[in-house]
Amino acid sequence: MRYLEITVSSEHRRTVIDALDDEGIEYVVTDEASASGTEDAAVVRFPLPTRAVEPVLDRLADAGLENARVVVIDAETVVSQEFDELRDQYSHGGTRGERTSRQVLRTKADAFTPVFSVYLVMLLISAVVATAGLLSDSPAVVVGSMVIAPLLGPALAASVGIVTGDDDLQSRGFRYQTIGVAVVIVASIAIAMLARLGGLEPGGVDIVVVAELEERVSPNLLSLAVALGAGVAGILSLTRGFSEAIVGVMIAAALIPPAAAVGITTAWGMYGAALGALLLVVVNVLSINLAALVTLWVAGYRPQGLFEVSPTRTQTITYAAVFGIALVVLAAPLVGVTLLEFQTTQLTSTTEQAVESVLEDPEYDDVEAESVEVVLDDEYPIRSVDRVIVTVRSPDPGPEPELGDRIYDRVATDTQEPTVVEIRYTVGEKRGEADADYLLVRTAGADR
Repeated sequence: MRYLEITVSSEHRRTVIDALDDEGIEYVVTDEASASGTEDAAVVRFPLPTRAVEPVLDRLADAGLENARVVVIDAETVVSQEFDELRDQYSHGGTRGERTSRQVLRTKADAFTPVFSVYLVMLLISAVVATAGLLSDSPAVVVGSMVIAPLLGPALAASVGIVTGDDDLQSRGFRYQTIGVAVVIVASIAIAMLARLGGLEPGGVDIVVVAELEERVSPNLLSLAVALGAGVAGILSLTRGFSEAIVGVMIAAALIPPAAAVGITTAWGMYGAALGALLLVVVNVLSINLAALVTLWVAGYRPQGLFEVSPTRTQTITYAAVFGIALVVLAAPLVGVTLLEFQTTQLTSTTEQAVESVLEDPEYDDVEAESVEVVLDDEYPIRSVDRVIVTVRSPDPGPEPELGDRIYDRVATDTQEPTVVEIRYTVGEKRGEADADYLLVRTAGADR
């Protein structure tokens, strides 16, 4: 429920009263002197169901009162039979869900956008924490960086500005998003360079073997789910009053760690991996904005006339089309990564079956399969299969000359494509016993 206070000049007093009478709204009118003292003013106060705020204000605006001063505040309780009837009238068939008006929506989106200096400081802190968390492979620290990132307002302000026709809010939202991502990337590069100069290389030379980094430098289509969900949840938090803090963390999860990953991989000179992380950042930004726009449209924040062609409608459709097309184009590499993951899973399963089939031969009764690993190359962000490593345990310290070739032949037959199969031998009688101090390696199929 809302409580409205509208201040208009005395000459517009009758217009407001007639509109409220037509809607069956209870009101109180008082005459007051204007701030300038040159003319009298009328103040009209009345309660409204949340769903009624937007249509009532739109009607008053259509009557020529778009410049009136309007104050909207929350109302805890309204005890009135007329108000109950009005609430039923706007309940749309008995559903009394809260729906924030466009006017209040703009105010909330603006309120969640912090002062620019505070925004930069908080993002710098978040970038430092995210970089430290990724380098130390600590999920808890990475989550901490998301909590302190003030991204809810900027991530949603642009979409709210588009659908409500607020050009200032729209431009501020886009500006904050662009500068915010750039600040996190630059700060992460600086922190990662310091870490590298200090000898902090958690994964050795190949920094992306760190689990928290690896999933962000070679993203798949599932990465879109976080950003799309964040955009939808963000709008619902503004329009339906859900927890903004939790949704803000979700939006930060889609932007802060990938942006920090761009900085870290750039500092390590792994530009292909940096490109993959940057691709994820851009795709997530587009996804959040597109999901927010579509959610606002579905929720009814759009011109209502069937044949109305307003700047707001045209602008909303234009931006949605631009976001959608750009997202489809940029998501193409993510499709390739997703297909590679399916291929890797299938190749792992095929190799395991091939190894089991070969080892069923009585000749290899004393040989036991330990593991199968599919190794990808380092051509980020779109990688390919480099080789398959099969580890077997044998009591004989010498390799089985034909075992590697037989496994390779079986894998090549099943996959219908050349694959390098590397056989590694560990010495031991059976699983669970201590391994020998050396590892024997045989590669089959490398020359084929």
